Amino acid sequence: MELVVGASEATMKSVMGKLGGLLAKEYTLIRGVNGDLQYINDELASMQSFLRDLATISAGSGLAQSHGHRMKDWMKQIRDITYDIEDCIDDSGQRLNGLRADMSCYFLVNSVYEILTWWPRRDVAAKISVLKMRAQQIGERRERYGVNNPEAAGGTEGSHAGNTTAAGFDAADNQDASLQLVSMKDPVGVEHHMKELEEWVTNKNSCGVLYVVGFGGVGKTTIATALYRKFGDQFDHRAMVTVSQSSDINAILTSIKNQVMPQSSSQKQEGAQGIFDQLKRGTSAFAAKCCSTSTSEETRGDTKLDQLKKDLKDHFDNTSYLVLVDDVWSATTWDQIRKSLPPSKKRRRIIVTTRFQAVATTRRGEEGDHTRKVVPLGTEESEKLFKQSFFESKGNKVNRIPKEVWKMCGGLPLAIVTMAGHTACNPNKSEEEWLKVCKSLFPESGKDHGKDGRKDLTQEEVGRIVSHCYNDMPADIKTCSLYLSIFPKGQKISTKRLTRRWIAEGFVAEKQGLSVEDVAETYFNHLIRRKIIRPVEHSSNGKVKKCIVHDMVLEHIVAKASEENFITVVGGNWLMQPPSSKVRRLSLQESDSKRANDTEKMNLSHVRSLTMFGSLNQLPSHSFKFGIVQVLDLEGCTGFKMHHTKEICNMLLLKYLSLRRTDTKKLPKAIGKLENLETLDIRETNVAELPKTVCQLEHLVNILGGDKRTRKALRLPEELNKKKKMKALRILSGIEIVGGLTDLHHLTELRKLAIYKLSTMGDDVSFKDLSSSIEYLGGYALHTLVIDDELSKFIKSLDDMSSPPKFLVALELSGKMIQLPRWITQLSALSKLTLSVTALRTDNLLLLSNLEALFSLTFSFRAEKQDSETMTILAENKLSSDGEITVPGVGFKSLKLLRFCAPLLPVLSFLKNAMPELERLEVRFSMLEGLCGVENLAGLKVVHLTLDDKDGEHMTKMVQGEVEGAVKRTGRKAPKIILDQ
Repeated sequence: MELVVGASEATMKSVMGKLGGLLAKEYTLIRGVNGDLQYINDELASMQSFLRDLATISAGSGLAQSHGHRMKDWMKQIRDITYDIEDCIDDSGQRLNGLRADMSCYFLVNSVYEILTWWPRRDVAAKISVLKMRAQQIGERRERYGVNNPEAAGGTEGSHAGNTTAAGFDAADNQDASLQLVSMKDPVGVEHHMKELEEWVTNKNSCGVLYVVGFGGVGKTTIATALYRKFGDQFDHRAMVTVSQSSDINAILTSIKNQVMPQSSSQKQEGAQGIFDQLKRGTSAFAAKCCSTSTSEETRGDTKLDQLKKDLKDHFDNTSYLVLVDDVWSATTWDQIRKSLPPSKKRRRIIVTTRFQAVATTRRGEEGDHTRKVVPLGTEESEKLFKQSFFESKGNKVNRIPKEVWKMCGGLPLAIVTMAGHTACNPNKSEEEWLKVCKSLFPESGKDHGKDGRKDLTQEEVGRIVSHCYNDMPADIKTCSLYLSIFPKGQKISTKRLTRRWIAEGFVAEKQGLSVEDVAETYFNHLIRRKIIRPVEHSSNGKVKKCIVHDMVLEHIVAKASEENFITVVGGNWLMQPPSSKVRRLSLQESDSKRANDTEKMNLSHVRSLTMFGSLNQLPSHSFKFGIVQVLDLEGCTGFKMHHTKEICNMLLLKYLSLRRTDTKKLPKAIGKLENLETLDIRETNVAELPKTVCQLEHLVNILGGDKRTRKALRLPEELNKKKKMKALRILSGIEIVGGLTDLHHLTELRKLAIYKLSTMGDDVSFKDLSSSIEYLGGYALHTLVIDDELSKFIKSLDDMSSPPKFLVALELSGKMIQLPRWITQLSALSKLTLSVTALRTDNLLLLSNLEALFSLTFSFRAEKQDSETMTILAENKLSSDGEITVPGVGFKSLKLLRFCAPLLPVLSFLKNAMPELERLEVRFSMLEGLCGVENLAGLKVVHLTLDDKDGEHMTKMVQGEVEGAVKRTGRKAPKIILDQ
């Protein structure tokens, strides 16, 4: 029996902190209540110790077997009461503090305040009395039904195993993930599949469907996705859709249509009148609308499907297209999808992945169809994949791991990779202990059988391995992994978005001298080492930018999160039973009309975290208790209106607010009421200016605004300078600096400053104030600096700094520069450097070659106006060093990514021994005069050529040939060439 304790312990920690705060406020409650609070506090402290001990018990211990159901039920009671106590504390704090705030005459005596707050304090006292009684009953019930303490029943062996697990996480071990740009390794064991299937995909004489059939975790999606990415550019249109257990044909076809046909803004707004006004009006007001909407959907269902089919037929008629339909569970569903995808006069290819052979035989024998069964890996391939994954996870004791560890995985890549991460994170286990793990997982099978001595696993046995690896994680990491269930299946998850939400939820605390942001990063890195999440996109600094969770791992996590009532998922790809208790964290994912009313059966008055994906037309009929919502993430949602922000401003406990890529145009003055707000994300919206009241938010840590791509900036109020209250700020990104906002000396916690616009500052004093601020903050926490200076006056003035910010890790300067700032060579910690509208000269490269920590270097010519100064810089690119830019054969010891982007690029020449660690070279141009010496780049793996001139295809082909020929003459494998136009 498996026990999930991570989420419960995290909730307990949060409540204990709030109880301590409430006990300290003598004015808050009526007489006698403090005694009840103290009792609850002490009782929860004992429960927390119990849970911590329980976290050290291995999944196979005697306690788990003999008391599994009783233990899990008792833990459920602990979890529910901690949630209810937290609700009570937050609700009382809001009501009582609100009344105090409304008192404009602070000279009133305390007795007047007590009279005004008598009724709410009495109501809170009654609730606390009930909670105290429940806490007593829970403790008595544990003794009455014989739920023993862990140390009494767990035994020595269980305690020993658990200590290795729970205490084995060291933040220092996971602080620095290995920096890389992309995963360059080809999937193990799929070579023979790819060769045959590539011929099928590239055959231009026939149309058909490719069925990739196999066990869950065997690598079907890996093969299908590799084909899709490799050959997708050969088709006029392509789309990828995940089906899974969902069977709504309208949603599936709509997803395909949205990928191949751009949506109009009117379509995006249709039907989305806003979630908050509907919720505020309550059940009765919404019920009529919900019924009418449902009826409308039923009557218009066939019409909508017919229209979708017609749209796709018209769009695909004279074009070629490739569609990947992933994880089809039903033959009936696939038959509907296939009938809806029109034939093409040119070429049509459909790739289907499924666990069920019946799906592949739905319409057997149609011309062009092909079925490929993916079988498990052999023993040799299994060992190769295991060791590759083991070393990726920073494992270093492969000689002590017996072969039974990977052989028991049955050749299934998912099980092998997950076990490799598990073993790498348990370096102190002996060979005998690993053999015990194998025996505990498969006690019924003492001998191997099948191909190469491999045991063929059932779906349940694969789940057993995944579950064991999951349960082995420390409690805090387990809690963070449960949070992954919020995101839809197959979605790329932003690292920053995930870690900031962990912090807002209270799952991360400072430890071992690290800030909460750094600890959150170590947790994320640990999940990568564990192979719970897989990196799919890296930033130019080598860190993971986006990740994804394997379908079967996510399926397990979603089930665990539902079991603990940790997160409730509505819609998406999962068919989950509605929760029987109060909903605490809600993830509303796009779903079909049949499931649109799932939330009708749920108690949503205790929702503390709300995440929505897609459109805001998924409207629950219950009212949210706005006062206790702490996390609101509406990133990318359509149909957002101005009055929604007013409703948001009533969420007084809100810590994390993301309106990124919504239709938000303005934030109201009432935003100043959100005194607990820590993260405000309004990137890629039309919000151009923050109201003055935002300066009242003393707990605000992250202000994320503007648009990185268009360089649209967010203007901050000048009161930020005058009041000097927002001292907790660590990130100011995408902002505009105006004349009155140049003194930032008081922001000593600032780690990132990204200025997208510098408005005209009339005097040199403004320059000096801002320059002095940067110089001053550089001596504290500042490690990332971005300055976009169209006039270039301020960037040039930075040369006068007496002491540059020497601890910078990332620097981006966008300004018209022929020579680099003199102090740039002093930035010994600099790993990422981006220079825009800067002269690309040999002497500049020679200067930068001495930066030993430099990981990525970008020269980008991104000038919107071709003025005389800009043309001078272009001429410098052409004329310096006789029209040839030479990369020196010394220095750049750590550089792995090099980018050049300019309309006109002179000859780029790499000397012998140049950039020994360089892995990726990206060149974007309209005219490139030559690329020489590429064979001297010993570590080069990828050359990415992007041509801005559509008529110059021959130029990229010519460069491609030169690069491949030069490298082959050295006898090395030629780097991968990527061509874009």
